[in-house]
Amino acid sequence: MDCTTHKLYHVHGMDSRSHLDLYFSNKEGMVFADDSLKFPMAMIHYHLSTGQTVGTLLIDISLGSIIHNLFSASKFFKKTVILRFQEKCIMELNRWLHDRTGAYDWSHTSSAAAQLEGIRDQLQEKEMHLRSSVKQILKCDFEQEEITSPVLLPLADCIVSMLILEIISKNEDEYMKNLEKIIKLLKPGGQLLLISLVDATYWIAGAERFHSFKCNEEFVKNAFGKVGLVIDYYAVQRRRNVSNLTDYKAVLFIVGRKGE
Repeated sequence: MDCTTHKLYHVHGMDSRSHLDLYFSNKEGMVFADDSLKFPMAMIHYHLSTGQTVGTLLIDISLGSIIHNLFSASKFFKKTVILRFQEKCIMELNRWLHDRTGAYDWSHTSSAAAQLEGIRDQLQEKEMHLRSSVKQILKCDFEQEEITSPVLLPLADCIVSMLILEIISKNEDEYMKNLEKIIKLLKPGGQLLLISLVDATYWIAGAERFHSFKCNEEFVKNAFGKVGLVIDYYAVQRRRNVSNLTDYKAVLFIVGRKGE
């Protein structure tokens, strides 16, 4: 089915709390833990622990109000800037950032990050450390040439992007344009850490069905090459759940380094 039959996340918006509960929660019956939580966190932790990505500034451009992909990253970068498409998602993130009543409970993922790092007794410190590293949460707009305009950000040493390129791109041309806009925010020599769904055409949040551009591993690797990203690492995890909430076949983790 093409994108005309599904809503577009960045155009129509979504129920951000329902999205978190369905795909990223610790609730009984949440079947996506291996693919949406464990695999991305393990891959980010593993790659950053190799010391191949260094610097001060991390930019995160991801779907919805997720933050679990940043727990390990905050250990390696002093400053984090989060870019999101929806005001509701930004409000959700600010609620967590300032530890307000009703903030989403990410303790299951801070615990997982602490286990990855071998510091199981420092769960609160993990959340406090991530909070202290977040310097800005900004709205982005990929319809603009400069996606953070009127705010001008310094170039990032590393960009983490989870489940967004295929969600906001209606076709191959848009995917390439959106990828180029992301790497414009990256320093020469910096790395893009991308987590992407393989062969997905839709996903559901709340009562709404949303578009995803169907792309496979070879397409993403070729796209990296076309925009001048040298692939340093990639891994694929085949889908480990049964659910009609989404139809992806696998999850891809790929790291590309921008040319000097």
